[in-house]
Amino acid sequence: MTNLTRLLILCAGLALAACTDPGRFDDTNTVDLNGGNGGIAGSASDPSSPAYFQQAVGDRVLFVVDQYTLTPQARVTLDGQADWLMTNTDYNAVIEGHADEQGTREYNLALGARRANSVQEYLLSRGVPAARLRTVSYGKERPIEICSEESCYAQNRRAVTVISVGPTS
Repeated sequence: MTNLTRLLILCAGLALAACTDPGRFDDTNTVDLNGGNGGIAGSASDPSSPAYFQQAVGDRVLFVVDQYTLTPQARVTLDGQADWLMTNTDYNAVIEGHADEQGTREYNLALGARRANSVQEYLLSRGVPAARLRTVSYGKERPIEICSEESCYAQNRRAVTVISVGPTS
């Protein structure tokens, strides 16, 4: 008998041995590692996860051309962000201000800063502690859509709330 034949017989025996317990998938001995919240920890179905914040609550608000005033739709999103941040106190937020590619670099950095500050002020007014919030402006340096059309510009005129555990600095 060659070594290859012996190896194949050994692998077949191990494979059959693994199939000897038909009740191994019963739910009688399972443990709920998610605390009974119905979601998988860290997933978008877990209300305390960053993925849930990003996908269900919404991590960004959009702005009108050359504006940093919050729209009614932005306020609804920010109300959800504030509620989530007040419930999940282990998280801090960095608010990123962005602008579209129109205008100078300096103008867009200033506009991005004003947008981030508008979001920060709104979250502060909803009770989120200042120590948990920080702002940064990227101006037009980090577009998510690249094209010279209004549909792209509109997606780049935004403020994004990025959450993390621990200090914001």
